[in-house]
Amino acid sequence: MEPKLSDFSLDVFSLKGKTAIVTGANQGLGMGYAVAFAKAGADIFIPHLTDDVSEIKELIEETGQKVTFLQGDLTDKSHLDEIVQCCIEEYGKIDILVNNAGIGPFAPFLEYEDSLWQKTMDINLNAVYYLSHRVSKEMVKQKSGKIINIASALAFTSDKNCPPYTTSKHAIVGLTKVFANELGQYNIQTNAIAPGFLNTDMTKSFDEDLRKKITDRIPVGRWGHAADLMGTAVFLASSASDYINGWTINVDGGFAATAI
Repeated sequence: MEPKLSDFSLDVFSLKGKTAIVTGANQGLGMGYAVAFAKAGADIFIPHLTDDVSEIKELIEETGQKVTFLQGDLTDKSHLDEIVQCCIEEYGKIDILVNNAGIGPFAPFLEYEDSLWQKTMDINLNAVYYLSHRVSKEMVKQKSGKIINIASALAFTSDKNCPPYTTSKHAIVGLTKVFANELGQYNIQTNAIAPGFLNTDMTKSFDEDLRKKITDRIPVGRWGHAADLMGTAVFLASSASDYINGWTINVDGGFAATAI
């Protein structure tokens, strides 16, 4: 039966009663996604590598939502199994998965070490596939779920000195379409967010000339902040986006829309 237009409610943006896994959310942009979900009503499960979880723990608890942590290496497949098992034991279900964790080590292409290429691809791409594959089996049981992959402005172009990062983010766009095609029949929607240039630890090393060059290409005239991504993340995690599947949303101030 076709829904009545008069039945529409802003409740479709609510995540009340939902459980979200956000990898690497104890720092960086992932912290913004996790806080946004908690403010929208979701409980949070955070797999993390680095030790300090104090800031994100306080931010989530301030919302009144629950947060659980599990430390480990996403390139370890046994740890991925543990993530799914622990989240199910703690919350009973997995409604949302955000594949946020990633690295972007810089080095000249001709000097780039094979081991660094492999490490980046293992975290940025392979871990996304393997964790999503495991989580999707739980979502299939529920006949619902949202998978949100984190791409990049460099998923649509290229830059020097970051060959595996650029390659992995291009691949994330393709992987998002694969998941959408495979899992849509089970009422699981998969989409991606492509953040533009933001002030993060990864971009601290950019010199002033490069920063100006990038800023000049952004129509809104500024670099982004983690807060700029929070609304898009909630939208893609909520039932408001139930008929969006397989797409990548650029949150980049217009960077990808310009040539210069």
